[in-house]
Amino acid sequence: MLLDNADATDALGAALAHTRPARGVVHLQGDLGAGKSTLARALLRTLGVTGAIRSPTYTLVERYPLSSEGEAWHLDLYRIGDGAELEFLGLDSDEATLWLVEWPERGAGFLPPADLRIGLQVAGRGRRATVAGLTETGRSWVTRLQAVNPMAVAIDS
Repeated sequence: MLLDNADATDALGAALAHTRPARGVVHLQGDLGAGKSTLARALLRTLGVTGAIRSPTYTLVERYPLSSEGEAWHLDLYRIGDGAELEFLGLDSDEATLWLVEWPERGAGFLPPADLRIGLQVAGRGRRATVAGLTETGRSWVTRLQAVNPMAVAIDS
């Protein structure tokens, strides 16, 4: 799907938030500047996170309590050299109800499996997004997303 501007990216983030399962792992893939953090920020804001929502580029992980239940963890693994470094971050998968992981390939083997994979590419002045459900949870999420979001016609499942 084509995201023509920041508002379209925010709308996708909001739709993802409104349709999310009780627990979910999202891998955000794309080049630098493709909009991964922007999409994560929109999703988190829609889930009720207030205050600053920082990109975890230097901190590697930012944790946000969710008003509904649990915590959302936003990870940016661009700066790690090896997935084993994740063991030092104290990431207990039972604490997080939502994982948003940028550069997930750098943490391969040390992350929970993705339910949803979202690919973002710069396309002219906007972005092209692909969304794929990789597990039963992810496929159900995609189905709910398609039901509420007219832009979701181009979603891969």
